[in-house]
Amino acid sequence: MNESSVVIDLLKKNDEKTIRSVYNDNKNGFILFAKRYNLSHDDLIDVYQDAIIALIENAKKGKIDDLKSSVTTYLFGIGKFMIFQKLKKEGKTIAMDDFEKVEMVYDDYSEEETNLQVQLLQNGFKKLGEQCRKVLQLFYYEEKKLDEIQTLLGYTNKDVLKSQKSRCLKQLKELSK
Repeated sequence: MNESSVVIDLLKKNDEKTIRSVYNDNKNGFILFAKRYNLSHDDLIDVYQDAIIALIENAKKGKIDDLKSSVTTYLFGIGKFMIFQKLKKEGKTIAMDDFEKVEMVYDDYSEEETNLQVQLLQNGFKKLGEQCRKVLQLFYYEEKKLDEIQTLLGYTNKDVLKSQKSRCLKQLKELSK
């Protein structure tokens, strides 16, 4: 049994000492890591506490029994996803590099099929041309309207942009198979 398995088992049992240890051992590192996303200290603490709660809940539900990474890596992944969700909700954008590296952390994070699909999409996205990446990021991730994208990227015709988006999406699907 590795160290992560022991910690996960203790989290399942709601072991207060383990919860406190995981919380304290990772707090400063997480805050330091998360500062680059320009959220207030209070927001970062809130996100961290929510990530700890999600970690404990996922342990209790048996969703991380076969965790391939360390508990710390998993916790930071949950926190990073929560930060991205918060920024998206607030209408803030993040750097393209961060968008490409984000690991999607859902409740069923440890399920290999979901991880494989996300990995295939991320790899496919990286293989797209720059213009396709811009169009798809603006439309799907930043949730911009076609009119805004047309202005931002200098398209002369909205129909041309629609066709471009459609071709890019089709190409992404092909690259993600």
